[in-house]
Amino acid sequence: MPLIVVCAAWGLFWGSWSALLPAVKQQLGVSAADLGLALSMVPVGALPAMALAGRLFRGRERAALAGSAAAFAGCVGCLGFVPSAPLLGLALLVLGAASGALDIALNLATGRAERESGRRLFQLVHAAFPVAVIVAAPATGLARSLGLGVTAVLAAVAAVVLVSVLPLAALPAGGVPPVPARDGDRRALWGLALVLGALMAGVLIIENAVEQWSVLLLEDHRGATPLVASAAPAVYMAALTAGRIAAQALPRLPVRVLYPVAGLGGAAGIALAGLSGNVAVALAGFALTGLALGPLVPALLSRSAADDPTGTLVWGVSTVSYTGFVVSPLLVAGLSAWIGLPAALAALGLLALPLVARFVVVGRDGGDKA
Repeated sequence: MPLIVVCAAWGLFWGSWSALLPAVKQQLGVSAADLGLALSMVPVGALPAMALAGRLFRGRERAALAGSAAAFAGCVGCLGFVPSAPLLGLALLVLGAASGALDIALNLATGRAERESGRRLFQLVHAAFPVAVIVAAPATGLARSLGLGVTAVLAAVAAVVLVSVLPLAALPAGGVPPVPARDGDRRALWGLALVLGALMAGVLIIENAVEQWSVLLLEDHRGATPLVASAAPAVYMAALTAGRIAAQALPRLPVRVLYPVAGLGGAAGIALAGLSGNVAVALAGFALTGLALGPLVPALLSRSAADDPTGTLVWGVSTVSYTGFVVSPLLVAGLSAWIGLPAALAALGLLALPLVARFVVVGRDGGDKA
């Protein structure tokens, strides 16, 4: 399906980019601190772009998604020609904006497709991203071992992203932009977006922490070999994907089941991973975290799309939740300096516990499905 193809191409870049970072650092001759500063430009560019994209893209989903993916492909291709760290930061700022716009466009297009087809799509579409990341990282490592440089790899990835736009012609073109909601409705929608977005942000803080810190935890604090430690993000992503595919295969779960299972499972999993002194048990903890929390973000977006045909709720929830990616590195770094990395990761389990609360609002109509 076209939406799955675009999401997979998007994930292909991010999986490849993480594996290219050592080569980028060497090619530019920059320090780890300079590279980290440049990488921080991605969320700086993404957040304002997401805020603007939702306002412009509603009612124009297919064209917006095609344009965003094409712009993202162009940014990816240009990265390989950046000659210095300051210019890399500027390029990543622009790429972050394109990625943020693509995020909003993809969620709006998926929400529209769900409403018009009557089929559940968010779980499958969002499952494509981690699968692509899992495949792209080792494939990029293989390409580097065969002598391909940063420019060649990024050019190939950009071509894949650009080609992924072609199947979008099969989607409905979209109609006129939706009629703006009345002031009272708009305030209610954004209030709900803040609640649901905050829940999703907590989940994304945990996800980002696993991606960035799990290898360091196992290698530096649990004595794992580099090979075994490097499996931690892949284990998490594989479990995340399995959770989303399982949620797609099962009947739509009631909120009173989905939320507590996600909250308790996610909290227990990350706590187990952080506090266990055994490498195998820690890996099992990361897997449990991904399996429990994986279905939640697509379920919340699907519910948002069903509750608000104008797309405002999907736009708001997507934008608010992205702050989780911004906050996560600073939060884990601060907690690690205070209580150490193992306890810091375990403490992130507290962010999943609000999902257990019965008072969580799931939709304007108070429905029981997500």
